[in-house]
Amino acid sequence: MASSCLQAVPSAEPGVRTTAQLPIHLADGREAASTIYSFHGLSDGREHFALRFGHGDSDAPLVRLHSECMTGDVLGSARCDCGPQLQESLLRLHEEGGYLLYMRQEGRGIGLYAKLDAYRLQEQGHDTYAANRALGHGDDERDYTAAAEMLKSLGITRITLISNNPDKRTQLEAQGIEVVAMRSTGVFSGQHNLRYLEAKVRHTHHTLALPSGRKDA
Repeated sequence: MASSCLQAVPSAEPGVRTTAQLPIHLADGREAASTIYSFHGLSDGREHFALRFGHGDSDAPLVRLHSECMTGDVLGSARCDCGPQLQESLLRLHEEGGYLLYMRQEGRGIGLYAKLDAYRLQEQGHDTYAANRALGHGDDERDYTAAAEMLKSLGITRITLISNNPDKRTQLEAQGIEVVAMRSTGVFSGQHNLRYLEAKVRHTHHTLALPSGRKDA
Protein backbone atom coordinates (compact mmCIF):
# COMPACT_ATOMS: atom_id res chain seq x y z
CA MET A 1 0.00 0.00 0.00
CA ALA A 2 1.34 3.41 -0.90
CA SER A 3 2.42 5.80 1.84
CA SER A 4 0.94 9.30 2.22
CA CYS A 5 2.17 11.76 -0.37
CA LEU A 6 1.10 14.95 -2.06
CA GLN A 7 1.11 13.34 -5.47
CA ALA A 8 2.56 10.11 -6.75
CA VAL A 9 4.46 9.92 -10.01
CA PRO A 10 1.91 9.18 -12.77
CA SER A 11 1.85 5.58 -13.93
CA ALA A 12 0.12 3.61 -16.66
CA GLU A 13 -0.88 1.02 -14.06
CA PRO A 14 -3.63 1.73 -11.52
CA GLY A 15 -2.27 2.81 -8.17
CA VAL A 16 -2.72 5.09 -5.17
CA ARG A 17 -2.14 8.72 -6.09
CA THR A 18 -2.71 10.59 -2.80
CA THR A 19 -3.62 9.75 0.78
CA ALA A 20 -4.78 12.14 3.49
CA GLN A 21 -6.39 11.94 6.91
CA LEU A 22 -10.11 12.79 6.83
CA PRO A 23 -12.09 13.11 10.08
CA ILE A 24 -15.82 12.93 9.31
CA HIS A 25 -19.07 13.50 11.19
CA LEU A 26 -21.32 10.44 11.30
CA ALA A 27 -25.11 10.49 11.19
CA ASP A 28 -25.33 9.69 14.93
CA GLY A 29 -23.20 12.71 15.87
CA ARG A 30 -19.95 10.87 16.48
CA GLU A 31 -16.71 11.79 14.76
CA ALA A 32 -14.82 9.10 12.86
CA ALA A 33 -11.21 8.99 11.75
CA SER A 34 -10.68 7.89 8.17
CA THR A 35 -8.02 7.93 5.48
CA ILE A 36 -9.02 9.04 2.00
CA TYR A 37 -7.29 7.68 -1.11
CA SER A 38 -7.26 8.98 -4.66
CA PHE A 39 -5.97 6.92 -7.57
CA HIS A 40 -4.20 7.21 -10.90
CA GLY A 41 -4.39 4.95 -13.94
CA LEU A 42 -7.96 3.75 -13.41
CA SER A 43 -9.41 2.28 -16.60
CA ASP A 44 -12.40 4.62 -16.80
CA GLY A 45 -10.43 7.80 -15.97
CA ARG A 46 -12.95 8.94 -13.34
CA GLU A 47 -12.16 10.51 -9.97
CA HIS A 48 -13.32 7.68 -7.70
CA PHE A 49 -12.00 7.62 -4.14
CA ALA A 50 -11.77 5.27 -1.17
CA LEU A 51 -12.13 5.82 2.56
CA ARG A 52 -10.45 3.46 5.03
CA PHE A 53 -11.64 3.04 8.61
CA GLY A 54 -9.60 1.21 11.23
CA HIS A 55 -6.37 -0.55 10.33
CA GLY A 56 -7.77 -2.40 7.32
CA ASP A 57 -5.75 -5.52 8.14
CA SER A 58 -8.63 -8.04 8.05
CA ASP A 59 -8.26 -11.04 5.76
CA ALA A 60 -11.55 -10.08 4.07
CA PRO A 61 -12.38 -6.52 5.16
CA LEU A 62 -15.81 -4.98 4.94
CA VAL A 63 -16.21 -3.04 1.70
CA ARG A 64 -19.07 -0.87 0.52
CA LEU A 65 -19.17 0.08 -3.17
CA HIS A 66 -21.35 3.19 -3.18
CA SER A 67 -22.34 4.82 -6.45
CA GLU A 68 -22.50 8.59 -6.33
CA CYS A 69 -25.99 10.05 -5.87
CA MET A 70 -25.93 13.83 -5.68
CA THR A 71 -29.63 14.07 -4.91
CA GLY A 72 -29.61 11.38 -2.22
CA ASP A 73 -26.14 11.71 -0.68
CA VAL A 74 -25.99 15.51 -0.61
CA LEU A 75 -29.58 16.78 -0.72
CA GLY A 76 -31.26 13.97 1.22
CA SER A 77 -33.67 13.02 -1.57
CA ALA A 78 -36.49 10.72 -0.49
CA ARG A 79 -36.88 9.33 -4.03
CA CYS A 80 -34.14 6.74 -3.43
CA ASP A 81 -32.40 4.97 -0.56
CA CYS A 82 -28.86 6.09 -1.42
CA GLY A 83 -28.31 8.64 1.34
CA PRO A 84 -29.42 6.35 4.19
CA GLN A 85 -27.38 3.47 2.74
CA LEU A 86 -24.29 5.66 2.67
CA GLN A 87 -24.75 6.85 6.24
CA GLU A 88 -25.43 3.31 7.49
CA SER A 89 -22.30 2.04 5.75
CA LEU A 90 -20.13 4.76 7.27
CA LEU A 91 -21.41 3.82 10.74
CA ARG A 92 -20.68 0.11 10.15
CA LEU A 93 -17.23 0.79 8.78
CA HIS A 94 -16.36 3.08 11.69
CA GLU A 95 -17.40 0.38 14.15
CA GLU A 96 -15.86 -2.64 12.40
CA GLY A 97 -13.18 -1.23 10.10
CA GLY A 98 -13.09 -1.50 6.35
CA TYR A 99 -13.39 0.52 3.16
CA LEU A 100 -15.91 2.69 1.37
CA LEU A 101 -15.34 2.95 -2.38
CA TYR A 102 -17.19 6.00 -3.66
CA MET A 103 -17.80 5.45 -7.35
CA ARG A 104 -18.54 8.45 -9.56
CA GLN A 105 -21.33 6.71 -11.47
CA GLU A 106 -24.35 8.95 -10.98
CA GLY A 107 -27.74 7.58 -12.00
CA ARG A 108 -26.55 3.97 -12.43
CA GLY A 109 -23.93 5.31 -14.83
CA ILE A 110 -25.99 7.68 -16.99
CA GLY A 111 -25.03 10.96 -15.28
CA LEU A 112 -26.86 13.55 -13.22
CA TYR A 113 -28.75 15.40 -15.95
CA ALA A 114 -29.94 12.18 -17.58
CA LYS A 115 -31.02 10.94 -14.16
CA LEU A 116 -33.13 14.06 -13.72
CA ASP A 117 -34.64 13.45 -17.17
CA ALA A 118 -35.47 9.95 -15.94
CA TYR A 119 -37.08 11.41 -12.82
CA ARG A 120 -39.43 13.39 -15.04
CA LEU A 121 -40.38 10.23 -16.94
CA GLN A 122 -41.00 8.44 -13.65
CA GLU A 123 -43.45 11.18 -12.73
CA GLN A 124 -45.28 10.29 -15.95
CA GLY A 125 -45.60 6.62 -14.97
CA HIS A 126 -42.34 4.89 -15.97
CA ASP A 127 -40.43 2.90 -13.39
CA THR A 128 -36.75 3.75 -12.92
CA TYR A 129 -35.54 1.15 -15.45
CA ALA A 130 -38.17 1.90 -18.10
CA ALA A 131 -37.25 5.58 -17.79
CA ASN A 132 -33.61 4.82 -18.50
CA ARG A 133 -34.54 2.74 -21.53
CA ALA A 134 -36.83 5.47 -22.85
CA LEU A 135 -33.79 7.78 -22.79
CA GLY A 136 -31.71 5.31 -24.78
CA HIS A 137 -29.75 3.93 -21.82
CA GLY A 138 -29.40 0.47 -20.33
CA ASP A 139 -31.06 -0.60 -17.10
CA ASP A 140 -27.73 -0.27 -15.29
CA GLU A 141 -24.62 1.04 -17.05
CA ARG A 142 -22.27 0.82 -14.06
CA ASP A 143 -18.96 -0.97 -14.58
CA TYR A 144 -17.03 -1.99 -11.48
CA THR A 145 -13.71 -2.65 -13.20
CA ALA A 146 -12.30 0.50 -11.62
CA ALA A 147 -13.50 -0.65 -8.19
CA ALA A 148 -11.52 -3.87 -8.58
CA GLU A 149 -8.49 -1.82 -9.66
CA MET A 150 -8.84 0.36 -6.57
CA LEU A 151 -9.03 -2.65 -4.27
CA LYS A 152 -5.96 -4.24 -5.84
CA SER A 153 -4.10 -0.93 -5.54
CA LEU A 154 -4.88 -1.06 -1.82
CA GLY A 155 -3.56 -4.63 -1.61
CA ILE A 156 -7.01 -6.18 -1.23
CA THR A 157 -8.21 -9.23 -3.16
CA ARG A 158 -10.68 -10.78 -0.65
CA ILE A 159 -13.59 -8.81 0.78
CA THR A 160 -16.86 -8.95 2.68
CA LEU A 161 -19.23 -6.88 0.55
CA ILE A 162 -21.95 -4.64 1.98
CA SER A 163 -24.62 -4.68 -0.71
CA ASN A 164 -28.07 -5.86 -1.78
CA ASN A 165 -27.01 -5.90 -5.44
CA PRO A 166 -25.80 -9.27 -6.80
CA ASP A 167 -24.31 -7.60 -9.89
CA LYS A 168 -21.61 -5.99 -7.77
CA ARG A 169 -20.45 -9.40 -6.59
CA THR A 170 -20.57 -10.86 -10.10
CA GLN A 171 -18.52 -8.04 -11.60
CA LEU A 172 -15.94 -7.95 -8.83
CA GLU A 173 -15.38 -11.71 -8.94
CA ALA A 174 -14.96 -11.52 -12.73
CA GLN A 175 -12.16 -9.00 -12.06
CA GLY A 176 -10.32 -11.26 -9.59
CA ILE A 177 -11.77 -10.01 -6.28
CA GLU A 178 -12.99 -12.83 -4.05
CA VAL A 179 -16.24 -11.95 -2.28
CA VAL A 180 -16.28 -14.27 0.71
CA ALA A 181 -19.62 -13.01 2.05
CA MET A 182 -22.37 -10.46 1.43
CA ARG A 183 -23.94 -8.29 4.11
CA SER A 184 -27.20 -6.58 3.28
CA THR A 185 -27.88 -2.95 3.98
CA GLY A 186 -30.97 -1.89 5.85
CA VAL A 187 -34.28 -1.34 4.06
CA PHE A 188 -34.93 2.39 3.88
CA SER A 189 -38.38 2.59 2.35
CA GLY A 190 -40.99 5.30 2.41
CA GLN A 191 -43.90 6.66 0.41
CA HIS A 192 -41.62 8.38 -2.10
CA ASN A 193 -39.26 5.49 -2.90
CA LEU A 194 -41.25 2.26 -2.44
CA ARG A 195 -42.01 1.91 -6.16
CA TYR A 196 -38.32 2.53 -6.93
CA LEU A 197 -37.26 -0.19 -4.48
CA GLU A 198 -39.83 -2.63 -5.84
CA ALA A 199 -38.38 -2.05 -9.32
CA LYS A 200 -34.89 -2.88 -8.05
CA VAL A 201 -36.14 -6.19 -6.66
CA ARG A 202 -38.11 -7.02 -9.80
CA HIS A 203 -35.60 -5.99 -12.48
CA THR A 204 -32.14 -6.49 -10.96
CA HIS A 205 -32.83 -8.94 -8.12
CA HIS A 206 -31.77 -6.74 -5.21
CA THR A 207 -32.23 -8.62 -1.94
CA LEU A 208 -34.60 -6.24 -0.18
CA ALA A 209 -37.29 -7.32 2.29
CA LEU A 210 -39.86 -4.66 1.48
CA PRO A 211 -42.79 -3.74 3.74
CA SER A 212 -45.16 -5.73 1.53
CA GLY A 213 -43.17 -8.84 2.44
CA ARG A 214 -41.63 -9.20 -1.01
CA LYS A 215 -38.08 -10.45 -1.08
CA ASP A 216 -36.06 -11.71 -3.99
CA ALA A 217 -34.16 -14.93 -3.42
